[in-house]
Amino acid sequence: MSLLHELIVRAAVRWPAAGAVTHAAATHDYQHLADAVQRFGAGLLAIGVGRGERVAVFLEKRMETVVACFGAAAAGAVFVPVNPALRSHQVGHILRDCGVRVLVTSPSRLASLAGELGTCADLQHLVLTGDAAEMPRGGPLGCAMHRFDDLTASPVRTGHRVIDIDLAAILYTSGSTGKPKGVVLSHRNLVAGARSVSTYLGNVPEDVLLAALPLSFDAGFSQLTTAFRVGARVVLLNHVMAKDVLRAIDGEGVTGLTAVPPLWIQLSQLEWPAPAGAGLRYFANTGGRMPQETLTRLRALMPRARPFLMYGLTEAFRATYLPPEQVERRPDSIGQAIPGSEVLVLRPDGSPCADDEPGELVQRGPLVALGYWNDPERTAERFRPLPAAAGVRDAGVVLPEMAVFSGDVVRRDAEGYLYFIGRRDEMIKTSGYRVSPTEIEEVLYGTGMVGECAAFGVADKALGQSITVVVTPPAGAAELDVVALLRSCRERLPAYMVPQRVEVRSGSLPRNANGKIDRRALADALEAACG
Repeated sequence: MSLLHELIVRAAVRWPAAGAVTHAAATHDYQHLADAVQRFGAGLLAIGVGRGERVAVFLEKRMETVVACFGAAAAGAVFVPVNPALRSHQVGHILRDCGVRVLVTSPSRLASLAGELGTCADLQHLVLTGDAAEMPRGGPLGCAMHRFDDLTASPVRTGHRVIDIDLAAILYTSGSTGKPKGVVLSHRNLVAGARSVSTYLGNVPEDVLLAALPLSFDAGFSQLTTAFRVGARVVLLNHVMAKDVLRAIDGEGVTGLTAVPPLWIQLSQLEWPAPAGAGLRYFANTGGRMPQETLTRLRALMPRARPFLMYGLTEAFRATYLPPEQVERRPDSIGQAIPGSEVLVLRPDGSPCADDEPGELVQRGPLVALGYWNDPERTAERFRPLPAAAGVRDAGVVLPEMAVFSGDVVRRDAEGYLYFIGRRDEMIKTSGYRVSPTEIEEVLYGTGMVGECAAFGVADKALGQSITVVVTPPAGAAELDVVALLRSCRERLPAYMVPQRVEVRSGSLPRNANGKIDRRALADALEAACG
């Protein structure tokens, strides 16, 4: 099994009647899913989609989204899942950037893109969900219109010949700095990721995984591949409030949930009814460090669930995880390398760091992506040959091995466990020190006085950068005592790390497309307000 769509085909052979995907109270079994995927792939071939051509999917989480992504892979094309939360100009950028040939969307979403599609020179086909009555009378000049159901009615046929190192998907990063960039993933990347994650999570056919994260986010799409590899069921949830997630956990009998820290923070602040979470076997965190206070609260709410603290990046899917049995001993660790990968901590000269010496996290193995789409400059910055000084390859091996240089600063302790220090491009430089925003945020959450928070540096003539934090009151509180918060910070932080400015906001802080608190947007807004 080496190609992405074969995860579903294989599962349909072993568990044809088992539930595969649940959405809107309807569950589709593996036989139905495999048939729909193969027929949709055949439909793409019938309209002339070539090997490696891009098929964008701009839909909320629903059955058609899953079928379109895996169907494109089955055809030998490349799927591009587009976050449904993006604005029209952001979607237009993605469609133009990777030369999308086919766009799968809904009539209402198509209408929102009216001002963008005319500039998408490579776009030739629009595939729309819904019945014939919903089909618009005309599309962009030169685009053929198709009904989704018509493509899934196509006779099954073999797709273009591809192998495991060929392109399968392009996932666009959130674009917190500049325009989003497309990370190119092979079939091998995605299948190896499913194998690794399902192994250390111990997934089994009886599992029910909740897909609460966007499918355009690597950790969100992983809920599909992880479930399909073992024959588990995945529940698609388009949630608006954290309470929606809580209801789905209870109503669907969810056994595994992966989320990012902001969602975990919100969930931890809810009052959980007694039955909720009783069936959870594990919960996993990705996309940033989970505050210790949040982790403690979640473990009390879900005493039977094993916590998996994970770290990863879109350029290599997943890098590390902390085994649940280590959480009590080292709750601030991001763990060790996942199965099938190796994580190095290197100095600027490429040599390995000593124990507890900060260095750059570098990942090697089958999960390392194929670079950024059509962007050789940024690809060369992040994807580089492993230096000989790293000492992991025999000198007799002539061809270079490409690894991903994360840009994240970590340290490794004497027992081999890794600890995240901060991103190089987010580190705050103040008074001659390099300060991690996540370390400040951890202290703020630890006070119990904030609901959400974000720390970042603002240009300062005297300090280089001054530390600014934006915070919200804790759940159920109308106000936040800034004086008491700063007093607590002074007790917990050295003087150079104490925030110079605290901005209090009501409501949730802004998120980027992957659901993470957007530090860059907050910093930009604050600088604009200050003129």
